[in-house]
Amino acid sequence: MSVVGIDVGFQNCYIAVARSGGIETIANDYSDRCTPACVSLASKNRMIGNAAKSQMITNFKNTVHGFKKFHGRAFDDPFVQVEKPKLPYSLHKMANGNAGIKVRYLDEDKVFTVEQITGMLLNKLKETSEMALKKPVVDCVISVPSFFTDAERRSVFDATQIAGLNCLRLINDTTAVALAYGIYKQDLPTLEERPRNVVFVDMGHSSFQVSITAFNKGKLKVLATAFDPYLGGRNFDEVLVDYFCEEFKGKYKLNVRDNPRALLRLHQECEKLKKLMSANSSDLPLNIECFMNDIDVTSRMNRGHFEDMCAQYLMRVDMPLKVVLEQSKLSRDDIYAVELVGGATRIPSIKERISKFFCKDISTTLNADEAVARGCALQVREFSITDVVPYPITLRWKSPTEDGQGDCEVFSKNHAAPFSKVITFHKKEPFDLEAFYNCPQELPYPDHRIGCFSVQNVVPQPDGDSSKVKVKVRVNVHGIFSVSSASLIDKQKGEGEDMQIDSEPMVQNEGRAEDQTKMQVDQEGQSQGDQQSEDNSPNEGAAGEKQDPAAGGSKPKVKVKSIDLPIKANNIRQLDSDVLNNFVEYERQMIIQDKLVKELNDAKNAVEEYVYDLRDKLCGIYEKYITEDDSHRLTLMLEDTENWLYEDGEDQPKHIYEEKLDALKRLGQPIQDRHREHEDRPRAFDELGKKLQLYMKFVDCFKQKELEDVCNPVINRPKPTVEEAPEVNDQNSGAHNGPTAKQGAEGKGDTKGSQQTKPGTKEMEVD
Repeated sequence: MSVVGIDVGFQNCYIAVARSGGIETIANDYSDRCTPACVSLASKNRMIGNAAKSQMITNFKNTVHGFKKFHGRAFDDPFVQVEKPKLPYSLHKMANGNAGIKVRYLDEDKVFTVEQITGMLLNKLKETSEMALKKPVVDCVISVPSFFTDAERRSVFDATQIAGLNCLRLINDTTAVALAYGIYKQDLPTLEERPRNVVFVDMGHSSFQVSITAFNKGKLKVLATAFDPYLGGRNFDEVLVDYFCEEFKGKYKLNVRDNPRALLRLHQECEKLKKLMSANSSDLPLNIECFMNDIDVTSRMNRGHFEDMCAQYLMRVDMPLKVVLEQSKLSRDDIYAVELVGGATRIPSIKERISKFFCKDISTTLNADEAVARGCALQVREFSITDVVPYPITLRWKSPTEDGQGDCEVFSKNHAAPFSKVITFHKKEPFDLEAFYNCPQELPYPDHRIGCFSVQNVVPQPDGDSSKVKVKVRVNVHGIFSVSSASLIDKQKGEGEDMQIDSEPMVQNEGRAEDQTKMQVDQEGQSQGDQQSEDNSPNEGAAGEKQDPAAGGSKPKVKVKSIDLPIKANNIRQLDSDVLNNFVEYERQMIIQDKLVKELNDAKNAVEEYVYDLRDKLCGIYEKYITEDDSHRLTLMLEDTENWLYEDGEDQPKHIYEEKLDALKRLGQPIQDRHREHEDRPRAFDELGKKLQLYMKFVDCFKQKELEDVCNPVINRPKPTVEEAPEVNDQNSGAHNGPTAKQGAEGKGDTKGSQQTKPGTKEMEVD
């Protein structure tokens, strides 16, 4: 089963898969490797991808696009309220306060969550992958922006489950790009050498991300990340849109913003113009026919004027570059290369500012559009990846000695991830841990809370003392924070000799022993009800018996038992299991509905195609294979069927179209058979003649072989040899040159000695 890498962008999506010794980007059913992130809902079915994009103008109220940044956000979120007036579709406040998308589907008003819309898109990408690979697709790796918070990541993860995908990892965009860059590099320094530091700059349609990554052979480590979540290619598009709206208002007296269709068309044309200006510095025209009120509009723009209008956005490019360099504690001389990806990095002025900041030539060795998807697909290969936590995470709990609350930063900014830590508490009763981001001013999200985790079933020791509770917290491979486990250490005294307690480091890094450190939380003036610092701790969650070390001499034996404690997560911005199951079921129903509509359309199109094809051929190649009366009758039937298709047959059940097609084929098939026989008959005769010649040749060869089998043994029989008769005496040599026939006959009765040939006598060959 293949693992696909999916780059779900704000505007477009890409799919990549590792096969045939490399990475292949999969094309969709439109033979396009780029699939628009659009979902259009209609009265009968859904259209997703390229088909949905074609509906953006005609069905703009029900065509959803630009929804990626609504993941995990409330309806009252300031970002949502800023985006709401720009959208052609409607947003709705859900029961849980999140932003929903209101559209008309199956002739009913429906409100879909962002997770459902993304699930529809992922389902389409899944189908595209299965068509290309000819096998089921379940496992995937999906990219998310590096600035996504815990709530946004959980929302994307829920969307993958709605689509029926098993998400192996949510990987940051810049980390995926770094993987695509480093995995094929054969000249990377060894683990003992100084790493190669590379800057990756990714400016897409809606956001700007930068990261610095250190490479060694077989591994990469992200040193720092920085971003501007609200700076992207669409900001430059909006500059052009605003300019032309004002120009057309004065020049043509057209208020473009009052017409959603015209505004969408202008957005599309401005995006094309922006791309053309990246390659041309001269004046370029903008022409739109029948723009509004049947009025054609025209204007011009050049790169210099465009850059002057975008000065405020170009100035914002430098800040993330400066921040990421400071956080990595590197100088410009330590940077090996600066790689650019993302469509907006093709703007020349952006390239110039990045190159000027790092004092280096820009490198574009990666595919600017497909690098993220390719990196996601490469995630399945063995390559050590150490990512970072984008924001510092703090835990807060009730503490009687610190004005009712205590807190501790468990993961600092740019801390290695995935990573786990174990913290020890001394408690007598169940307690709550509240996790939150402690840098709200840096957070592109209004709510800095992650969630509340209740550790339950905590009881004091038999002697009334506080119990030791070990809590394991972690940031997993998806970048999601959780309190994964908790255990209570139960100590019981007994008799016996002292026994040394086995201990392990409190911090456990997932799969990377070289990054293991000890978690120390040391608070001054702590009482037994507070958290205490400890360098070593028994391995959490492992049930067994251990013994405290003795200070000296013989002391009672202490049995230590670890008891797993249940943890309840509250206020987590994630779908409940029941709600998620309902969404999965509803998605399945929509898939069935889409399939039924597709089969219905295919049946209708088959009738229409057969009518047009047969009618054209009746006046052409089929003319001499049908009588004039039959031709006239069949032509009338075809015309009646065509009229029926556009009138009463516009919306009929599937079986009606199949019956119409069968009725036409009963009359048309005999004509087609006669034409086919006439066309194929000469070819069949030729084939028959060739086969006859081949078989005759085979028979001749067989006869020749039989003759050779009889004659060859006679012809190739070994020639006989004749022995030379013994020499006669010298007295008879003068009378005869050789033995006579009589002598030869008499010689047969000679003795053995007389039959032997003398040495040196040659044999005579008789032909």
